[in-house]
Amino acid sequence: MKKDIKKLVKELDRQGFDVHVTRRGHLAIRQAGMTVAVLAGTPSDWRSARNGLARLRRAGFQFGCAS
Repeated sequence: MKKDIKKLVKELDRQGFDVHVTRRGHLAIRQAGMTVAVLAGTPSDWRSARNGLARLRRAGFQFGCAS
């Protein structure tokens, strides 16, 4: 797993999201039992990371804040 993905997973865990790796290597992110987003384990497109972060922000995730 890439360094920035590990950092993201750590922050998601800190904010109360559940993260697990699927059989195919994707990251499934859940909150309160509902799937919020599924991110590619190895994104081949620069937009995939941005799209994933947008879905997470809509679910209440705040990345880069010092709270």
